[in-house]
Amino acid sequence: MVILPVIMAGGSGSRLWPLSREQYPKQFLAIDGDVTLLQATVNRLEQLSCDQPLVICNEDHRFLVAEQLRHLGKLAHNIILEPAGRNTAPAIALAALTALQTTGDAEDPLLLVLAADHVIRDDAAFIASVQKAIPHAETGKLVTFGIVPTHAETGYGYIRRGAEQSGAFAVAQFVEKPDMTTANEYLASGEYYWNSGMFLFRASCFLEELKTFRPDIHAACVQAVGTINPDLDFVRINKPAFLACPSDSIDYAVMEKTADAVVVPMDAGWSDVGSWSSLWEISEKDEAGNVLRGDVMLHASQNNYVFAESSLVSLVGVANLVVVQTKDAVLVVKQNKVQDVKKIVDGLKAAGRSEHKVHREIYRPWGRQDAIDKGERYEVKRITVKPGEKLSLQMHHHRAEHWIVVSGTAKVTNGSDVFFITENESTFIPVGAVHDLENPGKIPLELIEVRSGAYLGEDDIVRIE
Repeated sequence: MVILPVIMAGGSGSRLWPLSREQYPKQFLAIDGDVTLLQATVNRLEQLSCDQPLVICNEDHRFLVAEQLRHLGKLAHNIILEPAGRNTAPAIALAALTALQTTGDAEDPLLLVLAADHVIRDDAAFIASVQKAIPHAETGKLVTFGIVPTHAETGYGYIRRGAEQSGAFAVAQFVEKPDMTTANEYLASGEYYWNSGMFLFRASCFLEELKTFRPDIHAACVQAVGTINPDLDFVRINKPAFLACPSDSIDYAVMEKTADAVVVPMDAGWSDVGSWSSLWEISEKDEAGNVLRGDVMLHASQNNYVFAESSLVSLVGVANLVVVQTKDAVLVVKQNKVQDVKKIVDGLKAAGRSEHKVHREIYRPWGRQDAIDKGERYEVKRITVKPGEKLSLQMHHHRAEHWIVVSGTAKVTNGSDVFFITENESTFIPVGAVHDLENPGKIPLELIEVRSGAYLGEDDIVRIE
């Protein structure tokens, strides 16, 4: 039986601001080790006999996903782009329909649906639960994985189990997030699991149930995949058809209504890393209960989570805080108030600021740029171009640019001239000049770009090629 992993990589991750932003959310960050959460999710599948993963993400994150899969050798025309978020039921329907188009109805793969932004400490226990679920999925059941609770938790939905079915349980009830009294009752009963949002089922079985209970979503997704436009490693669907699709979760659309739902328990050190306090809980701590990331110095401080991205952060005589420093923002919050971080994000949006959306350092298909300094009529950026990559041929109406190479070799087009500059050399791009920048070498090209002019916005670009 073929298992096709389906990894959902949408979401904005606003509860982990300022590290997580709309354009660079938590699934693309290495917040729990040396690889990102998306990459850890993919790596976890190595112990299963399965196909290359199918990743679902939105347009804005397509190059982040492609780059992270490429690093793992898992990039193979396997990224489905959603024109807009429509929740999990339509996303999974796109994956199921695409899988059947690719493999043919006769193969009808098992879809292992996973979130890209979860942490799982015990990979072996995860694999064991998936293997226990396979026989149930093969017979047409829609399997969900219930996390064995370790404490009374009000931040998760719950699943109440029913009669046992060969190592799994019938789903008796899906329950919304409870209050603390109810959560303690759930824990004491032993009949409830945290709802993980992970599933295993045949593609055709899910689609049949979706068509039964939400024919409108099913029809919109069928139309959306009826016209697929290949684009490098991306699968582009019919945008107008998908935009017309209703938004709904798989739980509401299918799992709460179907008679074929079963739950397989999973005790694998799972967390959805839904807040800074949950990240503190799962992280390795020092003898005083502190979690330290980056350049941090503490004195007489306990049970803090401290993240320093680009400068020294010092704490004295404090406890139970979350302190997060990035290049353009600092967050200080009590651990018992971390759920309110989203209110800061909402305030940034209302004020028309950019810190909720982008980092100072922005990633592009060709590399990245870091906005070092900015003032009236000037802006300074550090540009990194990956080996073999090239920026578009373009011109600007309102700004000139000075480029100073720090390391590597740059191939420059400046008007009709094409030439090379290397370390400690520079060039000037006047206003209105058609130009581009390429890294022809084998190492990253690092340069400093100084922009000057009356208008410095990113939308002052006329792309020639």
